[in-house]
Amino acid sequence: MTAALAPDALVARLPQVRGRITPMQSLAALTWLRVGGPAEAMFTPADAEDLSAFLAALPADIPVTPLGVGSNLIVRDGGVPGVCIRLSPRGFGALEPLEGRRIRVGAAQLDARAAQAAAQAGIAGLEFLRTIPGAIGGAVRMNAGCYGAYMADVLESATVIRRDGTVDTLGPDALGFAYRSCTLPPDSIVTEVILKGRPGDPGEIAAQMDAALKRREESQPTDRRSAGSTFRNPAGFSSTGRADDVHDLKAWKLIDDAGCRGLRRGGAMMSDMHCNFLLNAEDATAADLEGLGEEVRERVAAFSGIKLEWEIQRIGLPLEGDAPALQEAPEKG
Repeated sequence: MTAALAPDALVARLPQVRGRITPMQSLAALTWLRVGGPAEAMFTPADAEDLSAFLAALPADIPVTPLGVGSNLIVRDGGVPGVCIRLSPRGFGALEPLEGRRIRVGAAQLDARAAQAAAQAGIAGLEFLRTIPGAIGGAVRMNAGCYGAYMADVLESATVIRRDGTVDTLGPDALGFAYRSCTLPPDSIVTEVILKGRPGDPGEIAAQMDAALKRREESQPTDRRSAGSTFRNPAGFSSTGRADDVHDLKAWKLIDDAGCRGLRRGGAMMSDMHCNFLLNAEDATAADLEGLGEEVRERVAAFSGIKLEWEIQRIGLPLEGDAPALQEAPEKG
């Protein structure tokens, strides 16, 4: 707990709801990295109408932070001021195949479950979601993708509730998809989507997903506490400034070349299996993890001149105090 959070005063100002409001909700238990302080208040809405009414009545000076399943998130140790909103599968977990090889998916539904439901309905083209940790709402916000396929390729529409409680249905153009991002305001909340695919054989689709899962397990530390890729690939970098010199680079290669494979800070570590994965290796704090990430960015910039951009989202307030001393990466054998 930190003195910056005052849950009693906050809760007294919140609107009445049909869902659940929990003061000082622990967030460490809700994130894949298992670190971070509490939410000053956590709101779990009963349904979309409950969420819309809450936001419409919420005082404008109270910050709102939407949360998914915490698969791509560092919550800082001091906690998150204002209201965190987390959708439940009960209220926002729809899985409904539609005509035209389309499927309606609630924002709280896991990406993997959406892919499996599409496969069972003979909808191909959504296989890439099977290997992406997280929920559909977050996949929209970060234009999640792998193996050359992205949410922007399969999204027909998204239903969004804005900070003032208004409800919009947006298509891909209105969402402004780009690499690992979209233009949706950070306090707007995706509640459901319609995804479109193409005809496919359920057995063949399932086999493709199984093969992708095997590739992921062979190349990524899926059995460790991580939040997926830590930094974005710096696509389109030119070392000379000439248009004919533009080329794509991989974040993991830049990290490796800068000597950061296996680098540690406190309980945090850059994976020695895939060095763009930041791990909670041994009771790390959020400060350990974020501090190590920033050290990696500095080392890569010093070595290559490229400043990596975070892919992991970082929210909340830090605690006062010094971070643990940096430890050197082990010698390569």
